[in-house]
Amino acid sequence: MSDVVASQVQRFLDHLTVERGLSANTVAAYRRDLARYARFLRSNGVRDARRVDDVTAASFVAHLSGSTHRDGRRYRATSVVRALAAIRSFHRFLIREGEAQRNPAASVVRPRLPRALPRPISIEDVVRILATADDATPTGLRDRAALETLYGAGLRISELGGLDVDDVDLEEGSVRVLGKGGKERDVPLGRAACEALGAYLTRGRPALATTRSRAALFLNRRGGRLTRQGAARILAAHVKRAGISTRVTPHTLRHSFATHLLEGGADVRVVQELLGHASVATTQVYTLVTREHLREVYFSTHPRARRREVVGGG
Repeated sequence: MSDVVASQVQRFLDHLTVERGLSANTVAAYRRDLARYARFLRSNGVRDARRVDDVTAASFVAHLSGSTHRDGRRYRATSVVRALAAIRSFHRFLIREGEAQRNPAASVVRPRLPRALPRPISIEDVVRILATADDATPTGLRDRAALETLYGAGLRISELGGLDVDDVDLEEGSVRVLGKGGKERDVPLGRAACEALGAYLTRGRPALATTRSRAALFLNRRGGRLTRQGAARILAAHVKRAGISTRVTPHTLRHSFATHLLEGGADVRVVQELLGHASVATTQVYTLVTREHLREVYFSTHPRARRREVVGGG
């Protein structure tokens, strides 16, 4: 980073961590985007963020839009939009601190994002993945419990890894989740998830636990808290075992959780609460998925909706 900008950025990151309580992963994303911004400013002779004008801010976004990663891939529009949001927040911070009068990034046009619908997997595929866990070993019991909880409660991967033993109430059938922005929510757990968690807590976790385990619910082979990367690898291994060729990530299970609830008749507001979305608009994208599915089923099964077949010769 460069001169004054470096200290300005660091104070902003400290503000995000201490005052706003954002997660380490979110702060790390801000750090990466603002590091790029600071390098761009330095290359253009700007060493104090208070001297950034509208043209410089817009030039950074244009520069990022035309840039590529080290492996040659272009920056996605979502990455550019995220970076723009980061520099807008950074300049707003300088205004609140009394160090600047205006936000040069406020007038920068936000790149248009293609609307990408979530790609859930079928209930049958979810069942096939869950069936591959080996209930005879401690790690197999852990895998089953983690995957059942991930899908059964629609958790983010970071939320799964952050669970402690005391967050689970098997009698009531619920799990207490700490979501984005430090917001807490209680999510119901179905019979399958409760049974898998009960078996893991009784026969799996005690075999994995060490002095470093503390209160963590899901443990790795060394007794430490299961990381996001570890949980993702577990899912990938079971997807491969199930013989599923399509890409399935932890977030795919979250998408599938929401889509399957809506297809079953759940109200979108209820699904919003279960997912921990701040806005119902975020949740409504899943209704588009179910609508598409309904149309597919209708046109492929209704006798008067199928495409007209040619009967006889010309």
